[in-house]
Amino acid sequence: MGKQLLSGNEAIAEGAWSAGAGVGTGYPGTPSTETLENLVQHGDVYCEWSPNEKVALEVGIGSAMGGVRTLVTMKHVGLNVAADPFMSVTNTGINAGLVLLVADDPSMYSSQNEQDTRNYAAFARVPCLDPSDSQEAYDFARKAFDISERFDAPVILHETMRIAHTRTMVECSHERDLDAAAPRDYQSQPSKYVMMPAYAVARTRVTNEREDVLVEFAETSDLNRVEMRDTKVGIIVAGALYNHVREALPEASTLKLGLTWPLPPKLLASFAASVEKVYVVEESCRYFRDHVAALGIKLSEPPAAPLPRSGEIFPADIQRSFGVATPAHLEAAKDLPPRPPAFCAGCPHRLVFNELRRMKAIVTGDIGCYTLGAVAPFRAVDSVIDMGASLSMSHGMELAGIPERTKRPVIGVIGDSTFAHSGITSLLGTAYNGGKGTLLILDNRTTAMTGTQGNPVNGLTLSEQGARISPLLDADEKPSVLDRPAGRPLDLPALCRAIGVDEVIEADAQDLKAVRAALKEAVSHEDLLSVVIFRSPCRLVDRTHKPAPVIRDCRRCGTCVQIGCPALGKDETNYAIIDPTQCVGCGQCEQVCPFGCIKSEQPGPEQGR
Repeated sequence: MGKQLLSGNEAIAEGAWSAGAGVGTGYPGTPSTETLENLVQHGDVYCEWSPNEKVALEVGIGSAMGGVRTLVTMKHVGLNVAADPFMSVTNTGINAGLVLLVADDPSMYSSQNEQDTRNYAAFARVPCLDPSDSQEAYDFARKAFDISERFDAPVILHETMRIAHTRTMVECSHERDLDAAAPRDYQSQPSKYVMMPAYAVARTRVTNEREDVLVEFAETSDLNRVEMRDTKVGIIVAGALYNHVREALPEASTLKLGLTWPLPPKLLASFAASVEKVYVVEESCRYFRDHVAALGIKLSEPPAAPLPRSGEIFPADIQRSFGVATPAHLEAAKDLPPRPPAFCAGCPHRLVFNELRRMKAIVTGDIGCYTLGAVAPFRAVDSVIDMGASLSMSHGMELAGIPERTKRPVIGVIGDSTFAHSGITSLLGTAYNGGKGTLLILDNRTTAMTGTQGNPVNGLTLSEQGARISPLLDADEKPSVLDRPAGRPLDLPALCRAIGVDEVIEADAQDLKAVRAALKEAVSHEDLLSVVIFRSPCRLVDRTHKPAPVIRDCRRCGTCVQIGCPALGKDETNYAIIDPTQCVGCGQCEQVCPFGCIKSEQPGPEQGR
């Protein structure tokens, strides 16, 4: 035994390993990503990035059915993608333990919406565990596998951004349960695992009976804990918010729910009866309020002000709602410069979106770093809905006659990892139905937004963790693992042609003339379906640097600054300047300068205007 400082994700990885997990699958999605990246460091666990969450869960179901404890990881919107197999495996049950880590993102730090995954648990009628710190993340991960096998059901391990990325002390056993790690025997059971109607009806009855047993389990489980203090105020709470309640209302009694589905009716009623007023503190939705109220328990409203309906809830929010004075603190500085999100210096997406803006194209965008094409200075993206939607929506725009009615080209834009995730079927649907128009695949050779993970396009597997962030050339100037991946890289042009795309164009995303020519060529064929593949590695992967260019005889036109590079700016007299500490020497500014004032050469004593 020993204590160490771990994030919630690191603790879950350690807990899963200790519990004997033999397989880990998932799709990178903030805030869940680091879990598998830590689990794979244990050499006796096989881990992989799947193309999407549906595939990850199906792989996990297969390994759990085959008798190996399995952890499947994703973020909240990922469970939407995996909902089809998830809703079926709740009926089939499992063999070895199957745990789904699903990470919610209140306040949408890196997501397109807020969701409370506990609603999925209630919908599917599977146990849901809700840790409040890293220690519980570790402990609950271990318990989740036991509960999964005890009740023959998948278990959701639910966390939020605050748990996933906050480090607290954890006492770990540092020992693996070798008995649990040993594969269970597999038996062919079509009546259990084949979900044709005749069998599915019978399995639904099993699910109904399991629910009754789970409710009884919830009533006595040590995952739920009553902490009696002042009997005037009682708070029902779970997860990270438990810590905020304890800080904001230290005298309040709490019913801390670690098992958030099923809820324990008797325990809830008993707790409500032990205090004068009982409240629910939760974020993002009314999961607890609605379910507790449905049990006939009268809940009170915070006396001073309602709790926020969306976003993260912090101790100060709770104090304001309950009329408790907040501690005095210094006011935040008001003169700090804004720090809007922006493409990195040298990002290969920059020139593409600069051209899309210049073309006045209607752009259906997607999920990834390139979503930043929607904000200043580009403002070139008209929609972002979900993974893979860009290609389907551009087809819909074409069907609606938008190009003809607006005299503007409609262009769908998607990244390489997102294309592998759910863009392939979108492209297939467009080709199958005789669609036309222009689609762009931005291949930066990695899954950049979540930390440069591998994907089917570059062929890097999760087991190649050490190459997750690496230069294209190693210290000996030999080709890096990016050029010799362990997996099988997807041949994007061949796939597009096999699907039925009329025209496939490849171009260097860092070459402005090539970008401009490729886009011009693609949109000129109005009656064809064209795919342009822009290739250039992410700057977090290709970390090669060249000397910063020099600026001479600047005309103060501002064209270079409009590409939004963080290394470019203006001095007090509106002359363009380059910050050499941020510049990577990519040459983008040199290419866009209309007067040739920016040159890639070694700076000398005459550098300047």
